[in-house]
Amino acid sequence: MKPVYLDNNATTRVDPVVVDTMVRFFTEDYGNASSMHSFGSSVGAALKQARASVQRLIGAEYDHELVFTSGGTEADNTALLSALETQGGRNEIVTTKVEHPAILSLCKHLEDTRGVKVHYVPVDSMGRLDIDAYRAALGPRTAIASVMWANNETGTLFPVDRLAELAHEAGALFHTDAVQAVGKIPIDLKSTEIDMLSLSGHKLHGPKGVGALYVRRGVRMRPLVRGGHQERGRRAGTENAPGVIGLGKAAELALQHFGDEQSRVRALRDPWSAASWSRSTARS
Repeated sequence: MKPVYLDNNATTRVDPVVVDTMVRFFTEDYGNASSMHSFGSSVGAALKQARASVQRLIGAEYDHELVFTSGGTEADNTALLSALETQGGRNEIVTTKVEHPAILSLCKHLEDTRGVKVHYVPVDSMGRLDIDAYRAALGPRTAIASVMWANNETGTLFPVDRLAELAHEAGALFHTDAVQAVGKIPIDLKSTEIDMLSLSGHKLHGPKGVGALYVRRGVRMRPLVRGGHQERGRRAGTENAPGVIGLGKAAELALQHFGDEQSRVRALRDPWSAASWSRSTARS
């Protein structure tokens, strides 16, 4: 019996086109992208193209606003820890009770080991954020507010555009864990006040072990991983070229198939729209 897989929020199948794109960077074009010779620089050019593809997917204004990471968890950790280091005189975090463990576990650790004050904003019975409680939690000691864009358990979308504006009114940075949103809903970061955003390749039919942190131009950042000069000195370590290039191809495919994601998948999710989608498909 063929299995029916219904857990794409946990991970997705890597698209065969993504696999084909990655293979030659394991077996043929395997140079170090940071090397000075042409065998490495050709890989560097492929990384640049992948960066541009992810940039387009999330509507970032500049390609250098992207820092490639090992995934969403590293991106989340980097965002919060960097904010605490760069926001002088501020040692509080505002987040929600329903964040991913990549945020909640780090916050608990910071409370226990560094004395960081964390405000956990509740949600209602429908999973919607208590905006008044969020506004009240922000203050002159808030370094960063971090609220997920789409909840991985309920699918609830949070009004991150407005939440970012409120954070800025309090003088704080704003980060969103958009791992469950990127590739599924339209995102245009240029039109928002979001300072940092996390994404992960394996949630949008890309490979595991690669993701990115968007850091708006002008936002100060402290690296989590130190060593070499990679990622403009913001994330050390030899670039995971096959993974990053796979993420770039997955971003391209997400843009190409965005209409299908919005129509076919919605019909599968919403019983009231499934019948109409089925009828329109039958007529075409």
